[in-house]
Amino acid sequence: MTHRFSAVYFIVVVAIAVAWPAAAQGPRMTPDRLAALAKKPTPKLADGKLDLNGTWDHLGGIEFVRPQSLEGGSVCVVGCPPAAAAPRGGGAGARAGGPPPAPPTANFPKYKPEFLAKVKDLSDRQVDTDTALQCQPPGVPRIGPPAKIVQTAREVVFLYDDISGSFFRIIPTDGRPHRKGLPASYLGDSIGRYEGDTLVIETVNFNEDTWLTDNGAFHTKDLKVIERLRRVGDTIEYEAVAQDPAVLVEPWKERTQTLWLSDREIEESPRCEDRDLDLIQDGSHHDNPR
Repeated sequence: MTHRFSAVYFIVVVAIAVAWPAAAQGPRMTPDRLAALAKKPTPKLADGKLDLNGTWDHLGGIEFVRPQSLEGGSVCVVGCPPAAAAPRGGGAGARAGGPPPAPPTANFPKYKPEFLAKVKDLSDRQVDTDTALQCQPPGVPRIGPPAKIVQTAREVVFLYDDISGSFFRIIPTDGRPHRKGLPASYLGDSIGRYEGDTLVIETVNFNEDTWLTDNGAFHTKDLKVIERLRRVGDTIEYEAVAQDPAVLVEPWKERTQTLWLSDREIEESPRCEDRDLDLIQDGSHHDNPR
């Protein structure tokens, strides 16, 4: 029996495994490197507002994933057994960049008791219920920070290079209110304002087809998301808070992320194709390492 499953999840796991040998040889972003980038002068625009223009890297939250080659030619991506100690002096068995960082601390929205069964059911049937695995936009804040920001005096444009495709958001910053009469959408309707060196974005008018994060974290049509971006040198501190009092006990704050300025331009995402994969035998749940 096959199950409905998007090819994107399979491709991401395979891509990580395939790219691992080459990626392991390149420089990794470390806390020391981030601190050095943050100490650089913070650029401002002619009007005094912070300059957010540029391409921004943030590892997508899976920097702790370091696949291991196992006996028999298989590859372990997450939940791997402890790696054998590297030979003294390096060599082919040594792992570049030292031990992987620890996975991010579990951070899940706190739901009211009457909705816990629904969350569990959606999570148990993730392959059937998670629209992000069916080539749909992942929603906000699940999509995370933008890969590129284009800023003008009237608005900022967020560009995304996501595993589900290429997406964009146009966010007015000139005092315009939320638009009226728009149909609800995956990425909602956003407006922004500057508070000192921080860009604050308020997004509403979502449909109910997305999750806040993985594992069944549903929301209602009344979801409001507040994002904050503060540039410090050549880094941006990004945080997002989801407010949905109809189902959540309290606002949920997504894990804060640090972005850094990159000279590598984004590219058009590969086409996302939603199809059944014959090799999928258990469609109940597929852990996402984000």
